[in-house]
Amino acid sequence: MPQDNPTTGHAAADRKPRVAVLFGGRSSEHAVSCVTAAGVLGAINKDKYDVIPIGIAKTGQWVLATAETTQWSLAASSLPEVEPSPETVTLAEIGGEHQLIVASPNQVPQELGAVDVVFPLLHGPFGEDGTIQGLLELSDTRYVGAGVLASAVGMDKHYMKVVFEAAGLQVGPYVVVTDRQWRKDPEAVRKQVDRLGFPVFVKPARAGSSMGISKVDSLDGLDAAIEEARRHDLKLVIEAGIVGREIECAVLEGRDTDAPRTSMPGEISVAGGAHEFYDFNAKYVEDDAAALSCPADMPAEDIARVRELAAAAFDAVGAEGLSRVDFFYTPGGELIINEINTMPGFTPKSMYPQMWAATGMDYADLIDELIYLALNRKTGLR
Repeated sequence: MPQDNPTTGHAAADRKPRVAVLFGGRSSEHAVSCVTAAGVLGAINKDKYDVIPIGIAKTGQWVLATAETTQWSLAASSLPEVEPSPETVTLAEIGGEHQLIVASPNQVPQELGAVDVVFPLLHGPFGEDGTIQGLLELSDTRYVGAGVLASAVGMDKHYMKVVFEAAGLQVGPYVVVTDRQWRKDPEAVRKQVDRLGFPVFVKPARAGSSMGISKVDSLDGLDAAIEEARRHDLKLVIEAGIVGREIECAVLEGRDTDAPRTSMPGEISVAGGAHEFYDFNAKYVEDDAAALSCPADMPAEDIARVRELAAAAFDAVGAEGLSRVDFFYTPGGELIINEINTMPGFTPKSMYPQMWAATGMDYADLIDELIYLALNRKTGLR
């Protein structure tokens, strides 16, 4: 898909637009973010953009990172990680431009140059949840993806469901368990979950990539699953198991006043054995653990309905840039929305780019389009 040049005026006429690729972060999805960055750094058009990789260590420190993609690859025995450094990178406004500044102990700070757009490839809390988006909004810096509110709603599985229900989208039965509820009256929580019926899926409310998620088949396993999820988030969502196929749809913001664009829907099939559901290893580590069929084997009218509902979910949370919307497709033909991911997995083997590739937009063009959308977006309230 050929792309237009970004709107003039967002970058100096004598240079390429400068893109800061931001990755790593403080969440449990740090390694996933690094792998996503490896994919983007390997595919972004460096003839068109000046690319600066910025890693965020688990301590929260921003550092200059290598663009060498092998540094950020993922293997079963090794998780990539951004390491702290004596040099710290900050974003500051100097002379009306947003500049990256490198500060070292006992050294004069150095300017890396103006930044036209930030590509925040951050997953989970402190990145995908509106926090980094708020920082970029405060600095009046353009960035790829959803804004503060959409990011926060998309990160919190509880409020996500509240918004979806208000928009008329069908969600499955669920229970929210707060830290106070579990510590004060665990027996009441058990009774609530028991009324949902088993199996259930116990999930941290504000984590992704299947971190801390457990399938529970009876009350006997509930407490252990809750404690595992609480390692990632003290607020939980416990969902009733739904009999149905897992269908996904990729959404891309429309240009100007155009409606959101949607990919052909895809279906994930997970290999049996060690994977009872689409877990972390199936997503990122084992090449043959999961497969995507796109378009999914569905009647044409149901494919159209998935795409319509995915766009409705995108608009319901006020998303921008990109999102992946996941559904359950029941034997009776119902489409029950599971969740929206406002910064979905974005490696070349991730479902979001794969669905767009099957729909006619390859990985490099998808990156280019997202940068175009960010460069042409207003800053501040819009």
